[in-house]
Amino acid sequence: MRAGLIVAFWAVAAVLIISIVALPISIQAHLVAGLTVVACMIILKFFRAQGIWRLIALALGTAIVLRYVFWRTTSTIPPITEITSFIPGFLLYLAEMYSVMMLFLSLFVVSSPLKSRKAPQIDPENLPTVDVFVPSYNEGADLLATTLAAAKAMTYPEDKVTVWLLDDGGTDEKCNSSNAKTAQEARERRAELQALCDVMDVKYLTRARNLHAKAGNLNNGLENSTGDLVAVFDADHAPARSFLMETVGYFTKDKNLFLVQTPHFFINPDPLERNLGTFQTMPSENEMFYGVIQRGLDKWDAAFFCGSAAVLRREALQETNGFSGVSITEDCETALELHSRGWTSVYVDKPLIAGLQPDSFASFIGQRSRWAQGMMQILRYKFPPLKRGLKISQRLCYMSSSMFWLFPFSRFCFLISPLCYLFFSLEIFTASGGEFLAYTFTYMMVNFMMQNYLYGRYRWPWISDLYEYIQTIYLLPAVLSVIANPSKPTFKVTAKNESMAESRVSELGTPYFIIFGILILGVIATGLRVWAEPYKADLTLVTGAWNVLNLIIAGCALGVVSERATRRHSHRVRVERPCRFIMGDETIDAVVRDVSVGGARVHVPPSAEPKLKKGTAGTLEFQPFSNLPVQHLPMEIRKVGMDDKGLLLGCRFLIEKPEHRRMIADLVFANADQWSQFQKNRHHDIGVLRGTLWFFMVAFYQTGRGLSYFFGLQKIGASKPQVPAVPSAAK
Repeated sequence: MRAGLIVAFWAVAAVLIISIVALPISIQAHLVAGLTVVACMIILKFFRAQGIWRLIALALGTAIVLRYVFWRTTSTIPPITEITSFIPGFLLYLAEMYSVMMLFLSLFVVSSPLKSRKAPQIDPENLPTVDVFVPSYNEGADLLATTLAAAKAMTYPEDKVTVWLLDDGGTDEKCNSSNAKTAQEARERRAELQALCDVMDVKYLTRARNLHAKAGNLNNGLENSTGDLVAVFDADHAPARSFLMETVGYFTKDKNLFLVQTPHFFINPDPLERNLGTFQTMPSENEMFYGVIQRGLDKWDAAFFCGSAAVLRREALQETNGFSGVSITEDCETALELHSRGWTSVYVDKPLIAGLQPDSFASFIGQRSRWAQGMMQILRYKFPPLKRGLKISQRLCYMSSSMFWLFPFSRFCFLISPLCYLFFSLEIFTASGGEFLAYTFTYMMVNFMMQNYLYGRYRWPWISDLYEYIQTIYLLPAVLSVIANPSKPTFKVTAKNESMAESRVSELGTPYFIIFGILILGVIATGLRVWAEPYKADLTLVTGAWNVLNLIIAGCALGVVSERATRRHSHRVRVERPCRFIMGDETIDAVVRDVSVGGARVHVPPSAEPKLKKGTAGTLEFQPFSNLPVQHLPMEIRKVGMDDKGLLLGCRFLIEKPEHRRMIADLVFANADQWSQFQKNRHHDIGVLRGTLWFFMVAFYQTGRGLSYFFGLQKIGASKPQVPAVPSAAK
């Protein structure tokens, strides 16, 4: 009975939407209808609408979007006889239709994402064996030691888990290279990592040749191991001690399960967050994907492998001869193949690893280029919409995930279209300024509200536009190249632990300043056209306003490509761990306030001031989460400061044996709850109006900062990020 009522309700709703879309009404009536829908969506949002009310709000928004599509399709495309206007006008139309299609795919995927799962209980008598793979190519021994120590500390019977370092930087091919320097570095690397694995009780494995990049490295690991399950961690992804206990249980409950994927959590900001200073307050870019989209994909059994922080079933991988390596995104490709063969996946919405993301803007673009090109290869070689074996829902999900990376085309069209009119008088729209404003304004308002409904706590307004813009400049040629030649791209490892010793404009930054200058000329052209053609002032002003929006985003991007210096060699994590600082026979009660793999900041009572000086060596004693044989960590005081509660000691760890690395891993990475709490502190819905005001203030400040870097007005050295406060008047 209930199911019949629901079907009837949506049938009536569909008829009403179609009626609204095709209804011939005046501009004023459309504007009133659009604003009424926006008001209804705001009211429902105010009352935190969930369930059917949330879907009703999204359906109302869909009606306005479809009406906009109907108007654009039937009334605004320039006639084909005016070829100079038709081509840019039609390209803009295609870009908008792409955006609408992606919006509707997003609605399908994430309108009702699954709630967080609770890990099944594990039967201690029926535990599968696990091989832990840490693939590496050019990462240093210190970074690998941290990840391996954290992997060894995971809670799981020791006889059931084996940790492997899969070294692709010390292969026979590289050790025997004709380049003497390359060969010498590879041999030294192999010897160093073999020694590291020996002292940490980890198995070292390399191979003859570097074939098929990461996929080939993982497959070599499969060939030399026998565990029932395979856990994969990137070289800079350190797992929490509870990782296996939170994931393995799903495999014992479902024999058809091939994948349990967990989020990628990062302890350092990406270049946008670091240069804009938003890391502590604004949700990170990856949180929209891992916090909402993967949960939506999970609902449709389409959550896919993300290359790390995951556990896979060996039996399933054997069915596809290991990890797929046709594309340079072996993770998604592998999941696509196994989903098409009837295997299922699970997404666990809890951060259980902590990793590093690119520090420099150049590395960020390199990483995103690899992702975009890999997804284009999947689209070309596998074409998910027609992939045999997939359910319709899975086809739509993989279509959404792969076609997302076509955004550089639409973003480029949105950038240059107003300039086509302002500079060259090309009629990209056959509509009056009033029509353009009425339809486009309501469409944008509804679009923002729908995005807020879907991603409110995980993505603030305009931030997606900024991320897409800063990537478009370099991703557009990258995507075009792989469409033309899908076999051309090769796997490139993302740089980790880069040094940002001084403030500077990124080596990739010049095009952003050029585009900013062109958009400034567009503002000047707007004024000149209004003066010269007052009878077209309405259309010119609306188009000029569009150009100004592009200018605001482009100005904010200048701040993104203006790299801030940082003097820290490793990234700090806030903790609250009681400890004791020991110097000879003297013991001082203390608290660890923040920690990194290189050192810690320790808070001690002010009475200890006479005893603690810079250069003093001592021992940090604390209770580890894991069962470690050693609980004393040697360290040296490098800095002494003071706050209103006592002394703050900046200390450097003195690593003398492998157990010390395990203690550091325990101190920094063992507790997964701290990652969840950190994310929770950033997960608040700022709202469309408040978020827009905040973004415009940030953009204004970052435009000035970027220009000061470009013209050499900024002092070289570390600079403290300044972020405009979130407007409170709109709360």
